[in-house]
Amino acid sequence: MARAGMERWRDRLALVTGASGGIGAAVARALVQQGLKVVGCARTVGNIEELAAECKSAGYPGTLIPYRCDLSNEEDILSMFSAVRSQHNGVDICINNAGMARPDTLLSGSTSGWKDMFNVNVLALSICTREAYQSMKERNVDDGHIININSMCGHRVPPQSMIHFYSATKYAVTALTEGLRQELLEAQTHIRATCISPGLVETRFAFKLHDKDPERAAATYEDIKCLKPEDVAEAVIYVLSTPPHVQVGDIQMRPTEQVT
Repeated sequence: MARAGMERWRDRLALVTGASGGIGAAVARALVQQGLKVVGCARTVGNIEELAAECKSAGYPGTLIPYRCDLSNEEDILSMFSAVRSQHNGVDICINNAGMARPDTLLSGSTSGWKDMFNVNVLALSICTREAYQSMKERNVDDGHIININSMCGHRVPPQSMIHFYSATKYAVTALTEGLRQELLEAQTHIRATCISPGLVETRFAFKLHDKDPERAAATYEDIKCLKPEDVAEAVIYVLSTPPHVQVGDIQMRPTEQVT
């Protein structure tokens, strides 16, 4: 069903990173339901291709376009934006959703694990933001939107050593979003920036973090009431549906049963 306030985005293009599952897939589906053209990217696109077929079969008014992109590689990112520019004019909405975690502690973690997290969670997000802004600027798009899917770990440091470096990258996302908002104001543009920070969401995240201990991963979602990917997608739709003069800076999301 078309959401009030979303009419102005119909047939415009949104880029969603990390769209192969979890939050990214839910966001991509929600945007296609609202009539947007969505480029969903990930390192592997099989799941995105399946989702695109589901959306088409369901008769959603928008379109999902799968794109293979390794976000840890800047050349891949630049190539993706070039392809979007040549094939679809350019980006009007950028949803920086892709993120990763490695169980590398501060005292004994591997440098490679730290670099993997920093490259995707911080650098890729920043590169996509820069390229999305340039895409909007060169086409005189003054009402675009950049949304960073952050984490509550970007606002507090959980007492779990294996996600301390991950938490640091998410604190960086908090700072980057506020810095982006300030720079957009300085540029005298009406392009908006929003940070959405959910608590624990029931995705495959824990299974990737605890890839050698699936029982521990499963317990992560059993021990606490979790958000659903669709909850975050609903927040994205809310942000995009607000009037152009409304700046939604930061949304922090927790399950109602979770009070800390």
